[in-house]
Amino acid sequence: MKTTRRDFMIGSAALALYSPRLTHAEDKSIVHKNELWFSNPASRWMEAVPVGNGRIGGMIYGGTSAERIDLTESTVWSGAPSDKDVNPTALENLGRIRELMFAGKYAEGGELCQQHLLGNGKSFGTHLPMATLELALQGDGPVQDYRRSLNLDEALVYVDYTRSGLRFHREIFSSNPDDVLIVRHTCDRPKSINCSVSFAKLTLPGNITIEGSDTLVLKGHAFEHLHSDGKQGVAFETRIRLVSEGGQITAQDGSLQVRGANAITLHVAVSTDFRGADASARCVQTLHALRNKTFAQLRAAHIEDHQSLFHRVAIDLGGNPSAELKPTDERRKAVQAGEADPGLSALFFQYGRYLTIAGSRANSPLPLALQGIWNDGLASSMGWTDDFHLDINTEQNYWAAEVGNLSECQSPVFDFVDGLRVAGRSTAREMYGAPGWVAHVVTNPWGFTAPGWGLGWGIFPTGGYWIALQLWEHYRFTADKQFLQQRVYPVFKEAAEFFLAYMVTHPKHGWLVTGPSVSPENWFISPDGKHCSESMGPTVDRVFVYSLLSACIEASTTLGIDDQFRAGAKAALDRLPPFQIGKHGQLQEWLEDFDEAEPGHRHMSHLLSLYPEHQISPVATPALAAAARITIERRISQPNWEDSEWGRALLVNFYARLLDGESAHKHFVGIIAKSAEDSLLTYSRGGVAGAESNIFSLDGNTAGAAGLAEMLLQSQAEEIHLLPALPSAWPQGKISRLCARGGVEVSLSWADGKLVSASLKSKQGGTHLVRYGTGVARRTLPPGREVKVYPSQFHGA
Repeated sequence: MKTTRRDFMIGSAALALYSPRLTHAEDKSIVHKNELWFSNPASRWMEAVPVGNGRIGGMIYGGTSAERIDLTESTVWSGAPSDKDVNPTALENLGRIRELMFAGKYAEGGELCQQHLLGNGKSFGTHLPMATLELALQGDGPVQDYRRSLNLDEALVYVDYTRSGLRFHREIFSSNPDDVLIVRHTCDRPKSINCSVSFAKLTLPGNITIEGSDTLVLKGHAFEHLHSDGKQGVAFETRIRLVSEGGQITAQDGSLQVRGANAITLHVAVSTDFRGADASARCVQTLHALRNKTFAQLRAAHIEDHQSLFHRVAIDLGGNPSAELKPTDERRKAVQAGEADPGLSALFFQYGRYLTIAGSRANSPLPLALQGIWNDGLASSMGWTDDFHLDINTEQNYWAAEVGNLSECQSPVFDFVDGLRVAGRSTAREMYGAPGWVAHVVTNPWGFTAPGWGLGWGIFPTGGYWIALQLWEHYRFTADKQFLQQRVYPVFKEAAEFFLAYMVTHPKHGWLVTGPSVSPENWFISPDGKHCSESMGPTVDRVFVYSLLSACIEASTTLGIDDQFRAGAKAALDRLPPFQIGKHGQLQEWLEDFDEAEPGHRHMSHLLSLYPEHQISPVATPALAAAARITIERRISQPNWEDSEWGRALLVNFYARLLDGESAHKHFVGIIAKSAEDSLLTYSRGGVAGAESNIFSLDGNTAGAAGLAEMLLQSQAEEIHLLPALPSAWPQGKISRLCARGGVEVSLSWADGKLVSASLKSKQGGTHLVRYGTGVARRTLPPGREVKVYPSQFHGA
């Protein structure tokens, strides 16, 4: 009987001396549903597969002559804190700009915005790729039975191949428990491993040394000249200890050479001096802690840690058995050609959850940036940087966290928002003369809360609240009142204090409006025919101010505090502008019924009222929901529609909220077919937003995963809605332990497009309304016990 890899994992003692006798390449009947696999090594970054422990990331190429691992660490940032981010003439010119906007002189007001309101990003910086680890492998002759895989269940990359009669096996993972990236390379014949370990040519300034007989040390600085002055950034250190089983290690020309080994293991420790840390001491301490641990122990601890999160949710959408036997790149191409593959959709969903776990953990020092913790060097070379975009991208990075039962993975966001709140107080005071805190469209680890440095995108004062909304969602999903009192309410109240002081009365309508502000990153045609971007009271601001004040009212009521503040918030809420339907039947994006300067623009920020907010819905506001649909269809029907990975993911969630499963499915498959590489990593398309080539962007993976969950389960409006947007392409399936707002885990199964049963489990207990189709049932959930529901129990369904 053949032994599987899982049998090896269970037998940890055998793993310590592991010599592979069976690999996927040797037994092609083995299929793991939660696995990406390829029959060739990666030849470029977007073909590689990612590992991560929430801080240390690696892109694995799986070469046979040379293994390449592009190393990253989440705090490898250029830039520095600055007290010159806010334009010193902002406050004295704010009133004049508003007068011009109210008078309809948008171009003139925009000119003053450019002169006086835009921020100074000279010290902003960017996240940077750190270094490339190379494992040069001696050997010649053709390669046979090659297989490279990323097992999502184990968070392990495997590389297997045969050369000259020798069977080689490689395992790579990034461990959160041991804070290290591990590479293990073995052969089925003793004394057959001959290789060298080194760093490729450095792109960041640094130097490489050898310590002792087995440790390669890189010390460098995150300096660059595009987004800072070339002298600002963290210092970083990487230490690679080579553990050889048999054979001999020698040092030569900045590399470690191994001859005649049975197996080798690399321990890769990485640290920076971010927030005053001692990078060298941390690396030394990390490696010292591993000296008495075997590879089997490190591997087992890593898998147990990862599976404690990943295994919470399982999914089966049915499948195409013949498709599942193909490599992932062939499956994706087949979907692109029109082939149905529900199993690949399920895999994409789990991949989004995997990337969330790999990139953001409770002990991560920073949240997921534009490219997560990984970095292809392209986004950081763009004008828009690899940073924290607050006009949708950073938020989308976390949309799958709560519904996908990965609540802890949001912890770095909460800490980050606390830092924004502190830094944003100065910006609120200096720029707007207001109390509270504010942040705009982009930010960094250094506390940048000023507007961005360009018209059309820079002046977005609700960006800070939008990312803070993740705290509110955490409370809504967990029903954790202690978190509401200690973490959410102080942040929200102070944000509300800013907007209550910042908003002004519209002279014509009497509404309270924000501004000058933008609808990111769109432009409109003003009455005099000019293309403008800044105005008073764009709809997206109304969406988020309404959300903020409503949350403060609910929170203060729940906590029984701040009656006077709550009354002021209610009064302001009643004076916000209503949603308006424009001349095309569309939901207006601006206070006035302007036409878009770019009708095919990628952003539809005013529709955030539909998702992630619930201010528009087919049930409660059918006319506005119809206007939202018209907005979407007008936008995406344009011949020059700016198709993007995050935009398609947004459409999945929009259509799910419109209860349109067919359209949601079309765009979900569209992410895989048109916005993802063969590796299933999503990208910002070349030609959009100034990009010359496709650039990896994490948000399509994570927000796409959230969209699939939204098709199967929704929980806004105090209802748990089962299968709200199930498409015909998934006639049967099941999913376990998705999360609904109110602290409820939900498992579902369906057949022939209809619900078979659902299981609901609440940590805290309580009574919940559950909807299926047009029927609603009220169910009381005892704490910690599963309650089954069936279609026959829904009256009116």
